Amino acid sequence: MNAPVDQPGTWNLEPLRADHAPALLAFEQENRAYFARAIPDRGDAYFTEFTTRHHALLAEQDTGLSRFHLVITHEGAVAGRVNLLDIEDGSAELGYRIGERAAGRGLATAVVAEICRLATTAYGLTRLTAVTTLDNPASMTVLTRNGFTQVATPTIEGRPGIRYERPLTPAT
Repeated sequence: MNAPVDQPGTWNLEPLRADHAPALLAFEQENRAYFARAIPDRGDAYFTEFTTRHHALLAEQDTGLSRFHLVITHEGAVAGRVNLLDIEDGSAELGYRIGERAAGRGLATAVVAEICRLATTAYGLTRLTAVTTLDNPASMTVLTRNGFTQVATPTIEGRPGIRYERPLTPAT
């Protein structure tokens, strides 16, 4: 992936499916150390229990409590993931991660913009929240570029963080 990855047609969001499991596990393993530099590590159990967890996520998605998506490049590779968690009363928490090979080229900003659009048009949501640690300036930039504003300063697994919020409107 040497070309810009934030351009239309170079990626799309796919709802998480059972057949994504091998590619998603490979993506998470490949990027584990990279992600751990900016966000709390998932721990070894995440990887050893991946299949069980993947099935649980699919079951949760089937209930409508969460929506999980993979960012798939036009070459068919997993470049990231973006999730809407704890959907309730028109609100959800946004979570996302972009792999190291696709980072720094606008993909996270484009993916968050797209999930905000989908949150409104496909899922009928009216508000998103997101949390990041203070030592993750790239994530803070992505969120502010997408219209999120700071609403609180929580502690995230012992690290200082920021909670953001974005109201969604049909024009999103």
